[in-house]
Amino acid sequence: MRHVIALDVGGTGMKAALVGASGSTPADGAPGTAPLLHRARRPTGRERGPDAVVEGILGFAAELRAYGEQRFGEPPAAVGVAVPGIVDAERGVATYAANLGWRDVPLRRLLTERLGGVPVALGHDVRTGGLAEGRIGAGRGADRFLFVPLGTGIAGAIGIEGRVEAGAHGFAGEIGHIVVRPGGDPCPCGQRGCLERFASAAAVSEAWAAACGDPEADAADCAKAVASGDPNAVRVWQRAVDALADGLVTALTLLDPRVLIIGGGLAEAGETLFTPLREAVRRRVTFQKLPEIVPAALGDSAGCLGAGLLAWDLLDHIDRTEVTP
Repeated sequence: MRHVIALDVGGTGMKAALVGASGSTPADGAPGTAPLLHRARRPTGRERGPDAVVEGILGFAAELRAYGEQRFGEPPAAVGVAVPGIVDAERGVATYAANLGWRDVPLRRLLTERLGGVPVALGHDVRTGGLAEGRIGAGRGADRFLFVPLGTGIAGAIGIEGRVEAGAHGFAGEIGHIVVRPGGDPCPCGQRGCLERFASAAAVSEAWAAACGDPEADAADCAKAVASGDPNAVRVWQRAVDALADGLVTALTLLDPRVLIIGGGLAEAGETLFTPLREAVRRRVTFQKLPEIVPAALGDSAGCLGAGLLAWDLLDHIDRTEVTP
């Protein structure tokens, strides 16, 4: 059975799947996905250093190849890999990732060599997750969408006609570094007042821990306190919602998406987030067309599903190239 390897590399863990061609077996996952034939997880092992992380990725991919050959009688047709940080997808290089400690890792070449010549597609984790949300998740059928996961930081994926825009230098969609509070809290990027310093799950956790006096409290605890009517929690939450709305209105003014997809840990608060956020965005728009604001549909599977899409897209490109006169 023809299949591909999909691998989503995170700061703490790696999620992987063997993904079949659409229609080869009943789909396991969201409607419209190609079937997930096998799933696996491994720790990333970043505490052992960047070289060990790279070796872990190569070894995990080799295990998946061996499993697929044994189970389905043939090697994978391609590999799709999503990684964090700065990614040069065209060259297949993982340029930089602070949380993994690597620089200029030729991951596509290394994987191709380890896997005996199997073609490899490399992508940025958020853009890869956005690709999946746009094609088979919450943005399915939308010609223009913006996917914004609210996690430790905030990034974005700009969806246009079934693809995700990387930009001229691979930085497109970095909405977390829109300055929403000039002169505000310093950001590791070097600016002050960036959106992710106020509206990420990490920022809400930090603010709520300080407000409630519990250093272990996090954004999920804050959301629960908001739902119960705690005024301190409401104040912390609204501060984040207002900052997020300011950043999103800047983005939709520039990009005019039809659908705005919000994911990540903070989105797990459901309507505790979406009801005030929709209202805050509505209050801020003037001439702009208000997009539909919806929660992400694929959860933490988005990156892995998107990596599978990258692999099948690569095969489609190879097949088209081979038949071109």
